[in-house]
Amino acid sequence: MAFTMGLSELIEADTSGMLAKHSSWERVPLAEVASILNGAPFDSAFFSLTEGMPLVRIRDIVPGETNTRYTGPYEDAYLVEPGDLLIGMDGDFNSSCWRSSVALLNQRVCRISPDEAFYDKELLALVLPGYLAAINANTPSVTVKHLSSKTVGQIELPLPPRAEQARIVAKLEELLSDLDAGVAELKAAQKKLQQYRQSLLKAAVEGTLTSAWREAQRANGAPIETGEQLLARILRERRARWEEKQLAKFKEQGKPVPRDWQKKYPEPVAPDTTGLPELPAGWVWATVDQLSEFVRNGLSKTPNTEGRGFRIFRINAVRPMAVNGAAIKHIEISADEAVGYWVEHGDVLATRYNGSIDLLGVFAMVQGLSARTLHPDKLIRMKPVSGPDAGAWMALCGNVGESRRHLVARAKTTAGQTGISGDDLKRTPIPLPSLTEQLVLREMVDEALRAVSSLGQSVERGCSEFCV
Repeated sequence: MAFTMGLSELIEADTSGMLAKHSSWERVPLAEVASILNGAPFDSAFFSLTEGMPLVRIRDIVPGETNTRYTGPYEDAYLVEPGDLLIGMDGDFNSSCWRSSVALLNQRVCRISPDEAFYDKELLALVLPGYLAAINANTPSVTVKHLSSKTVGQIELPLPPRAEQARIVAKLEELLSDLDAGVAELKAAQKKLQQYRQSLLKAAVEGTLTSAWREAQRANGAPIETGEQLLARILRERRARWEEKQLAKFKEQGKPVPRDWQKKYPEPVAPDTTGLPELPAGWVWATVDQLSEFVRNGLSKTPNTEGRGFRIFRINAVRPMAVNGAAIKHIEISADEAVGYWVEHGDVLATRYNGSIDLLGVFAMVQGLSARTLHPDKLIRMKPVSGPDAGAWMALCGNVGESRRHLVARAKTTAGQTGISGDDLKRTPIPLPSLTEQLVLREMVDEALRAVSSLGQSVERGCSEFCV
């Protein structure tokens, strides 16, 4: 739909300050200080990707470059030069100065050529977006919004004296240069925070973060269960639980206990330490399989978005060390079909498939679920066995260091989806310190990550306000 509001009315209703002017200035309709040229309806039969003249289409205004070329006849009047001011006449009404080589002006794009004896082109380029944004915000739409060159020509620009226009542009360029420098610093700060976060997690899983703590424990002579002793205890208790369940099953079925039944115990896969780095004293390599009661794929039924049935996680619910409990769909299955797929506090979820390698095989521990939720086939569920919060250590390790390298190296791409197998996940190496050191590490990491998050939010607020 088109803009129907009066331009004077639009300026009067503005509260942003972007349409204001100094009380000593007049206003002038854009058409009186600039020529407006609508693009030509070039025949798409002559469009090409490899030869002909570059053609500026509406989608090319913001990036300032085009991949479309035109091989047919054209008039020189529709040539766009570098630096020409262009406006997109559909959609968001974007404007920008053309940054590429000479091109042709396609339909639904218009070129604004100010008479620089009356209006500075750079000032016009700075002032115009505020008016276009206000017009866009006040244009009703059912489908695509449309802007007419008539409306553009009626825009009532502030008109400072010509010499003052030049001074305004010079001052704005100075201020914008300072702003650009500030934006660059904010983006550099974001990158440094990300690098620090990764360095922190790496130091945690390699044991360097708690090296001073371990020295203090040795000096105190405090007896602490080592990672090797912890793993041995986990494996004993894991087997004991299996045997207890098997005996209960035999009893329930009224069957005698078979001879050598204990030999059927499914031993968890041990780590392949070939090529793995040496761990600190008191640490040991384990696997996800050894540290989990089970490693299980989720439900492969197709969910719905209408809210019918049980809650089930979306694949994007899992990000490194974070589970978004609100990222759900629903699935209509019976209660019996859902048994064994309910996610519980302390479970660790990992992404089994993803279009991005960066989000494949990432780990996160489930905590604080507000309602019972199932897990889908594209997520793998692990239940750590050494305590209700043991998953926090597994989730940390799974996203960094050797654990992460193991999974990335085994990723396979099929039909545009990158995936890992449950067997690869079971074999993922996990560095295992004592439970006491795990707790110390988690406290140190959590405290540091809170500080990083606080700084990150401040930087993000700065970027959202100033970064384009």
